[in-house]
Amino acid sequence: MLKIAYLANQFPSPVEPYVTEEIDELRRRGVEVLAGTVWKPKRQLAEGSSQSESVSILALEPIRLIVLFQAICLLIRRWKRISRFVKRALVQGKESPSRRLKAILHTLLGAYYAVLLQKHDVDHVHVHHGYFGSWIGMVAASLLGIEFSLTLHGSDLLIHDAYLDTKLKNCRFCITISDYNRSYMSKRFPEVDRQKIIVSRLGVDTKAKMAIPFLYRRTKRGEFNMLSAGRLHVVKNHACLILACARLRDVGVSFKCSIAGAGPELKRLETLIQENRLQECVKLVGHVVHSDIDFLYRSADLFVMTSISEGIPLVLMEAMTRGTIVLAPDITGIPELVIPGKTGFLYQPGNLVDFVHRILFLQKLLDEDPSQNRLPWIRHAGEAQVRNNFSRSNNLWRFGATFVKQVLGTGTELGRAHSLLQ
Repeated sequence: MLKIAYLANQFPSPVEPYVTEEIDELRRRGVEVLAGTVWKPKRQLAEGSSQSESVSILALEPIRLIVLFQAICLLIRRWKRISRFVKRALVQGKESPSRRLKAILHTLLGAYYAVLLQKHDVDHVHVHHGYFGSWIGMVAASLLGIEFSLTLHGSDLLIHDAYLDTKLKNCRFCITISDYNRSYMSKRFPEVDRQKIIVSRLGVDTKAKMAIPFLYRRTKRGEFNMLSAGRLHVVKNHACLILACARLRDVGVSFKCSIAGAGPELKRLETLIQENRLQECVKLVGHVVHSDIDFLYRSADLFVMTSISEGIPLVLMEAMTRGTIVLAPDITGIPELVIPGKTGFLYQPGNLVDFVHRILFLQKLLDEDPSQNRLPWIRHAGEAQVRNNFSRSNNLWRFGATFVKQVLGTGTELGRAHSLLQ
């Protein structure tokens, strides 16, 4: 039986359901998956958790001294296998001294992870995201004499790409979620074989029925409800949305804006709302469990996104499947989902004036008789786009088949050639 060590920065995580879904898909194919996490999960196992969350998880935290001692011994014994990584971390590239120090610490953690994996006899290490966990997984795999792979989304490729050249050079294959990411890697790292960069799209449940007909959603003219959802992190740039709301208020627009999510930017955003006197029209509703956020999607006239870096966001897909018009920045892989004027709308990234202009334009269209504009067709086309190209079940099946084929070797045929591929 094929045995995979699957490492995430934190597992399980409520904001990364796709990690759990991918592990479950591999297990359905008969692959034995040893789920791992660098940081110990902050929440207890919830009722109704998936198969992946109901089995033991290999956690690096808390650090145990005896295992740390064994890791140091393993580094010494197999130094030649990872010396090139240490050389890259210390003297090559343009990383800062603090980043180099962190890479050395992550090398030690890689040895620590290798010690934990030794008794499990795994065949391959896969790491989700290109952050420090991918360096840990790369080192562990090298020390164990096996191969590793990684998944790249958005910020881990476009913003936090420290040592990514080394990770891509040494991985067996790299999964990424958009054509944009694949093209970016080919240009940014031309020495990396393009054939080992594989696009595997994420997806959402496309079977849910819309409780409100997509032809016309608004119950009363003059009521304009906007929604944004995502972790309250600087990369999501919710401050831009709050500033846009201030301008909408100043030009006399009557609206409500809900921002769903939790994170380190909470206090800053609360202060910004107060400074702009927006307490009555902008609400930070906190983290909303997936079963409850459906109501917010269906109540919104417009779903807006202001991120400065993204992959292809699941929240956009979820909004589109419910017939909600979406407005998002024209960045990275988003245009692969949101085709302007056909499945949704885009605005110039970082341009507050254009963002506000698009909102005003869409508010005007929403107030019109739906027979006089294209919004009903855009709602329908958006839902069809997600159903046809971003279906969770379909894309997970493709992920599982592709992943196992890559691990077993490109010469392995799909179909009946191997039971794991069924």
